Amino acid sequence: MIRVNVLYPDNASATFDMDYYMGKHIPMVRQKLGAALKGLTIDRGLSGAQPGTQAPYRVILALEFDSVEAFEHAFGPVAGEIQGDIPRYTNIAPTIQISEVKM
Repeated sequence: MIRVNVLYPDNASATFDMDYYMGKHIPMVRQKLGAALKGLTIDRGLSGAQPGTQAPYRVILALEFDSVEAFEHAFGPVAGEIQGDIPRYTNIAPTIQISEVKM
């Protein structure tokens, strides 16, 4: 199993429309990736490690696939549509990490 993490760093000038993200973007991602997408979680940052500090990430999206190849096969043909939607809900350039899930 692999996980594709899409991390949206938070900063003072960051904007993020959670309603659009949850109501439009995520349903589109699910539809475009189809059966290759095995699971999905969304974390909305609340705070940093110390009370009262800003969360380092506004949102973290985790997408699960059977393999890197399964992800690439599903994402490649629709990458432009999915990535092209980003400016509709945020001005944050996301960081993406592909990881092997160990537990």
